[in-house]
Amino acid sequence: MREQLERLINEMVTKGILYEDAHREFERRFIQVALDRAAGSIGRAAELTGLHRNTLRRKVWEYGLSTNSRRPRRKSVKR
Repeated sequence: MREQLERLINEMVTKGILYEDAHREFERRFIQVALDRAAGSIGRAAELTGLHRNTLRRKVWEYGLSTNSRRPRRKSVKR
């Protein structure tokens, strides 16, 4: 993994991609993958990323990511 990361970083620097842009894109995609694996669950995605769920929720909002479309809807229970 370290070699892959090194190649990617070298390519990004060569292409003139700024650190802030690279950081933002990495974080956004990292969180999206965690949300996908957690079926949209903020709590589970927080465990996967090591972020506090409030921090993760804020970042999901900042990046405009959606959790609803990935989580199966619960069936309503009639009482």
